[in-house]
Amino acid sequence: MLALAGLPLFFLECSLGQFASLGPVSIWRILPLFQGVGITMVLISIFVTIYYNVIIAYSLYYMFASFQSELPWKNCSYWADANCSRSPIVTHCNVSIKLGEIIQMNKTWVDTNNFTCVNGSEVYQPGQLPSEQYWNKVALQRSSGMDETGVIVWYLALCLLLAWLIVGAALFKGIKSSARNFPVTCLLYVLLLGIDLEWTFWISGYTVFSLVWKDAATQIFYSLSVAWGGLVALSSYNKFNNNCFSDAIVVCLTNCLTSVFAGFAIFSILGHMAHISGKEVSQVVKSGFDLAFIAYPEALAQLPGGPFWSILFFFMLLTLGLDSQFASIETITTTIQDLFPKVMKKMRVPITLGCCLVLFLLGLVCVTQAGIYWVHLIDHFCAGWGILIAAILEIVGIVWIYGGNRFIEDIEMMIGAKRWIFWLWWRTCWFVITPILLIAILVWSLVKFHRPDYAKIPYPDWGVALGWCMIIFCIIWIPIMATVKIIQAKGNIFQRIVSCCRPASNWGPYLERHRGERYKDMVDPKTETDHEIPTVSGSSKPE
Repeated sequence: MLALAGLPLFFLECSLGQFASLGPVSIWRILPLFQGVGITMVLISIFVTIYYNVIIAYSLYYMFASFQSELPWKNCSYWADANCSRSPIVTHCNVSIKLGEIIQMNKTWVDTNNFTCVNGSEVYQPGQLPSEQYWNKVALQRSSGMDETGVIVWYLALCLLLAWLIVGAALFKGIKSSARNFPVTCLLYVLLLGIDLEWTFWISGYTVFSLVWKDAATQIFYSLSVAWGGLVALSSYNKFNNNCFSDAIVVCLTNCLTSVFAGFAIFSILGHMAHISGKEVSQVVKSGFDLAFIAYPEALAQLPGGPFWSILFFFMLLTLGLDSQFASIETITTTIQDLFPKVMKKMRVPITLGCCLVLFLLGLVCVTQAGIYWVHLIDHFCAGWGILIAAILEIVGIVWIYGGNRFIEDIEMMIGAKRWIFWLWWRTCWFVITPILLIAILVWSLVKFHRPDYAKIPYPDWGVALGWCMIIFCIIWIPIMATVKIIQAKGNIFQRIVSCCRPASNWGPYLERHRGERYKDMVDPKTETDHEIPTVSGSSKPE
């Protein structure tokens, strides 16, 4: 997936944003008919930004909870129920107990009592880890389902507010550096712990291991954040002659190697957890949030100096989450400024703070007692099909309609001319492999669609309907904007469609010194001609 879809799309988006120095919506001057694709990317980023900062709030809560002499989820405490244990806890057996005389009886008890089964049959029932019950009962105060909203969990709301204050302050002051060495340091220590434990996972869990990595391969596409609009927005700030090719290679390989390294670290811990809890590896925890807030806390609780490493780990999650959140907010603010450049370019700070305030208020539903169901719902619908649809249309529009060879000429204006052999792989992926692969994944995921649930609790009908409404709201702008552009064009219907499939008159490098002969006649992109639609004859019609 990295070579066939992730890397080709990453290189394409980096090159696109760097070439025109525009955000994810205005960049579609390259192909006015597809401007709705950019709007879809921004809307998906907005939805994801709402719940992503909630995950950062979870990290803040766990980091603050770690400032204790003993991690609160290390043992079953006052908040736990009878099922809380790291090992199988319930024994059913027919026993013979001698208390002065022989008494035959059937008894069920928790195995912490000093009973012994004699001449009986034993059935062990897996318990729930302390970290799992802490996550559900203390951190989330999780309700019984999406229908039971409950109250706002005040400490999560405060953590969410703090997360948005950090994001707003960082974007206001500017970001100088991030603690990028934290992930490797923490993961290395967890990996060393896992190696020192029993390797149940690597032996009995071999089949599960192969299935997990099969699923992990598909995750590469999402972990690179292509089709979100963030890459285009951030690349628009690059120097025109920056080597975006080497950037794409380094970032993608680093991402892949880090994911593999993190996989070895967490799956070694999962194997040990499966061994002591009496469960299959696939049943220890589910994917997603459970890994970060159940599996890792469980591992950290077993480390010498657990609170110290827990603080570092959740601070690591905080810094990584903020890095991603900065890109998402930058996508939103860049889009607003590009759409209304004369008014908004001078209002960057109010726009940023206003976005943070609105998104904080929208995110409050995600810190109620039913908040985790909302988080999972948005993640299930918006972060899946919407991204695939946007990615497919993006590559089809640029490579098949605008022209792959023409786009390659644009890239060579930035990084210099290359031999045909250099572009062979990129042409093969852009024209054939990547779009076909993404279409296949999209169709397969729709065919295999199943009703979403969280912790085996199914979503109500209105929740599923709301999820479909969210994704429809994101992608409906693609046909809407295409229709608007066609209506604005001149000629018969065929001429209108053809004219909308040609670049706008102000498409090209942002600065005049970079335009060369190919773009010497382009309209200055600084002027407000974003919505000009070229006619078939090559002239343009202002709105």
